[in-house]
Amino acid sequence: MLDRIPFLIGLRYVRAKRRNHFISFISLTSMLGLMLGVAVLILVLSVMNGFDHELRSRVLGMVPHTRIEAQNGMTDWKALAERLSQREHVVGAAPYVDQQGMFSVGGRNEGAMVYGIKPDYERRVSIIGDHMQQGSLAALAPGEWNIVLGDLLARNLGVGVGDRVTLLVPEASITPGGVFPRLKRFNVTGTFKVGADLDANLAYANLEDMQTLARMGDAVGGLRLELDDLFRAKEETQAILNELGYGYRGMDWTFTHGNLFQAIQMEKRMIGLLLMVIVAVAAFNIVSTLVMVVTDKHADIAILRTIGATPRSIMGIFIVQGLSIGVIGIAIGVALGIALALSVADIIAWFETVSGIQFLDPNVYFISYLPSRLNWSDVGTIVAAAFGLSFLSTLYPAWRAARIQPAEVLRYE
Repeated sequence: MLDRIPFLIGLRYVRAKRRNHFISFISLTSMLGLMLGVAVLILVLSVMNGFDHELRSRVLGMVPHTRIEAQNGMTDWKALAERLSQREHVVGAAPYVDQQGMFSVGGRNEGAMVYGIKPDYERRVSIIGDHMQQGSLAALAPGEWNIVLGDLLARNLGVGVGDRVTLLVPEASITPGGVFPRLKRFNVTGTFKVGADLDANLAYANLEDMQTLARMGDAVGGLRLELDDLFRAKEETQAILNELGYGYRGMDWTFTHGNLFQAIQMEKRMIGLLLMVIVAVAAFNIVSTLVMVVTDKHADIAILRTIGATPRSIMGIFIVQGLSIGVIGIAIGVALGIALALSVADIIAWFETVSGIQFLDPNVYFISYLPSRLNWSDVGTIVAAAFGLSFLSTLYPAWRAARIQPAEVLRYE
């Protein structure tokens, strides 16, 4: 029963209406600060996790995890693709011919990267087949000069399925009439949308058509490889190059999108650290609250000491009071943060629809919407850190209360 006394008195101090309203205000401020700090921290880290996940699943689902190329083109790509597919960490291999060019339609010009692919192979290394908005990759038959455009690229050009576009490549053709840029008209047979900047600068055509346009004969530009773990890309690329020997070169996704991924990770850590300062400030307010409560409760503490309460029990009373403020603020903050993290994408989408403002322009950012992915380990870390700061904030006021001498206090009562 005696062990419950500090707990019960501490809770009573939390519920009691204090004569000093300023103390109540500071307690409420501490609670609100913890609530907002925890909620915002959960929300922001969930958004950063969302960006990280979208980068991995969408952008890195479209770009190759690694590419293997030969210096003078790759003519034996079928045998090499079969050989590399047998490696432990290689999920699939697909040939490609890449060509930087400019699309021109009715006075509109847009630059883009055009990949020549084999549709049946491409499904092994890319998610493009799952994000077709119109048409399908199967329409990219050899000799028909069909092409699939990114949704934003098609809109910028003002074309749709059934229209024709002209592709100009940065290579000249010498004719009796002079030197002219090489160009070819394609039929638009489909569009894709992955919700990333790739929608504005990427197109797919048939491999044999692009070989003809690039005058490569039977050679391809290289092989795209899909790995079971994208973070093994650098070491796996090096291992493949060591196995193949001289004449081959490789490039993994860290060369093209590695800086973006590292920036997201760095921003997540820095934002988490900065927002934790908000929690620390709110927890520090608990110190102010308890110090004033200790001053206000000098007589109560002295009476408790005279009837047998130990310094440890007195410390327990104010630790319970401070932790009660912290736990309530943390609990409400966790509930609010989880609710916001699960609904922020819908909230932002609704606001964009109502206001007509687009927060993430896909021409600037790598995705066009605000993603959110709740990570329960992050929530646990935030709760543990906030609770720890709250507990540390109670130690000094509780220690100060335990040092009060009953005789000195009661002498003037």
